[in-house]
Amino acid sequence: MKIAWERRGAGEPLLLVHGLGYARWGWEPVLDGLARSFDVILFDNRGIGESDAPPGPYTVSDLAADAAQVLEEAGVERAHVAGSSLGGMVAQELALSRPERVRRLVLASTHPGGQQALPMPQRTVDLMTSGASLREFVENALEPDPRPELVERILEHRERTAQPLDAWMAQAAAGAGWDAGGRLAGLGAPTLVQTGDGDVVVDPGNAELLAELIPDARLSVYPGTGHLFFWQEPERFVAELEEFLC
Repeated sequence: MKIAWERRGAGEPLLLVHGLGYARWGWEPVLDGLARSFDVILFDNRGIGESDAPPGPYTVSDLAADAAQVLEEAGVERAHVAGSSLGGMVAQELALSRPERVRRLVLASTHPGGQQALPMPQRTVDLMTSGASLREFVENALEPDPRPELVERILEHRERTAQPLDAWMAQAAAGAGWDAGGRLAGLGAPTLVQTGDGDVVVDPGNAELLAELIPDARLSVYPGTGHLFFWQEPERFVAELEEFLC
C-alpha cells in the first residue's frame, strides 16, 4: 500500500490523521505553528490524495494500520497522535490496538462509534441525501460561521484532490462501521478531546461522551465554531496542543 506522507519541524513526533474527504492539506492552518514545537508527520489516508485508492471495503482498522505504516516508514517508534473526525476514529483504533506506538492522544470532532454514539445531526444527513454541492458541504463543516475566505481555500484544495466516488464511499463506510465497543475504558494514553460547540457534522455531545468513556480525558470546547474548528481558531488549537503534549 502506497501511503503518501511528509514531515515538518523538529521535536517530539506528532502524527496527524485527517477525516473523510480531506487529504493532508487539511492541516494547513495549524501546520506551521505545530512544526515550531513538533516533528509533525502528516499523510493522506488510503483513498485520497497521493495515496493508493484500492477497491473497498475499508475499515478503521485498515486505516489505523496505514497510520502505523507511516510511523514505521518515518522511523518513529512512538508518537503523539491527533485525529480529526474519521481521523479521530483512526487515532482511537491505533491507540487501542497498538498502544506502544501512541504517547498522547488528541481527538477532534469525532465519536466512539456504535450505538453509544450520538447520531449525525439531521442537517448533514439532509445534505448527504439531497445531492448537495461540494460548496454546501464545506460551508456546513464551517458552521456556524463559514467565513468566505476559508470556504474558498478549502474548496480549492478539495477540488484539487477530488476523490473517486468509490473511494469516498469506502472511507465513509469505514467510519459508519466503527465501534470502539467497551474498549475505551482500557485506553491508557493521556487524551485531550476537542469539539466546536456548533458542529453540525458530528454532534458535539460525542465529545462529552468520549471524555466520560476514556479514563482521565480532558475536554475542550471551542465556542462559536464547527466541525473544522481548527481552521476557525488555529492559534488556540496550536497553543492547546503545545500545552497538552509538551
